[in-house]
Amino acid sequence: MNLIDIGANLTHDSFDTDRVEVIGRAREAGVARMVVTGADVEHSRAAIDLAARWPGVLSATVGVHPHHAGDFDAHTEAELNLLLGRPGVVAAGECGLDYFRDFSPRDAQRRAFVAQIGLGIRHDLPLFLHQRDAHEDFIAILDEFAGRLPPTVVHCFTGMAEELEHYIERDFYVGITGWICDERRGRHLLDLVQRIPAGRLMLETDAPYLLPRDLKPRPKTRRNEPMWLAHIAEVVAEARGETLEQLAEHTTAAARSFFRLPR
Repeated sequence: MNLIDIGANLTHDSFDTDRVEVIGRAREAGVARMVVTGADVEHSRAAIDLAARWPGVLSATVGVHPHHAGDFDAHTEAELNLLLGRPGVVAAGECGLDYFRDFSPRDAQRRAFVAQIGLGIRHDLPLFLHQRDAHEDFIAILDEFAGRLPPTVVHCFTGMAEELEHYIERDFYVGITGWICDERRGRHLLDLVQRIPAGRLMLETDAPYLLPRDLKPRPKTRRNEPMWLAHIAEVVAEARGETLEQLAEHTTAAARSFFRLPR
């Protein structure tokens, strides 16, 4: 296999003691490349530094997650503007809206989201987006930029059919995580994943979060790793009626095209 994990939080402190081994295990499991998520200025810098140490294996995104949007100001925007021009950066984000947690005021989330869409357009970089329980505002904001948006992925899709149809209509990419392996809350994705066109579907772990619940034997720790992308791919392939090889081929091609990754 030759898989690409489009969203791994490898700067998370849970990887501080064995990050090299985690990357090695992923590569042994067939994960050829990983995109390291930047969720605030500090972790965006760390993602860039990590990608520089693993050229050809790691790339970075630069952004501010909606959980941190309350701290987004002109200085933050200026910092992101500088970081988005650094080598190894392949997308603007993670940014978007999260009305489920509401860790930041909603008006602050919307302002930070609009600003980061603008930065992505300015730098001609694809958008790596987050949306939870905020679809109406999320799609309305994106529609304000219709005709100007760069390639856009809704990362860690967990929504329902109507949301997915809105994304497909707009030719967005869709990221699927181990949420699909959760029999309590992800079962609906087994049907919905069949509707995502080949060429618009990408895979991710969102490590260290969202450890697939159906792993056997169950890992001793709840920390997710990019190595488990191969398991997620197996579940998605079965749901779509594809072989693992077929799924790997078109999801990897989609990720390479989206992030402009060299072979």
